[in-house]
Amino acid sequence: MNIYVANLTFDIQDEDLKKFFIPYGEVSSAKIIMDKATDRSRGFGFVEMADDTAAKKAIAELDGTTVEGRPIKVTEAKPKPERQFGGSGGGRGENSHNNSRSYNQNRY
Repeated sequence: MNIYVANLTFDIQDEDLKKFFIPYGEVSSAKIIMDKATDRSRGFGFVEMADDTAAKKAIAELDGTTVEGRPIKVTEAKPKPERQFGGSGGGRGENSHNNSRSYNQNRY
């Protein structure tokens, strides 16, 4: 199970994050998300645990606990939404002003 951990201090490293979850079971990975421009922590990360039961217990017990003076938020990570091209999201679909049915094409 993939776990989202938020409101972390900027000093916490991958290994520190992993240590929070080890008492609950095997941790496959722990990753603090870094800002590409500043190379500083963005204050959140993800932990992957192999056993869903252990992961759910970790979420229940760690959510709201205080780490370095900050209450952390621990939840099951939601899948990253897929980017969709075409359609109405990109401005090039049927509702675009530059398609074959555009009002600019009608001549009176």
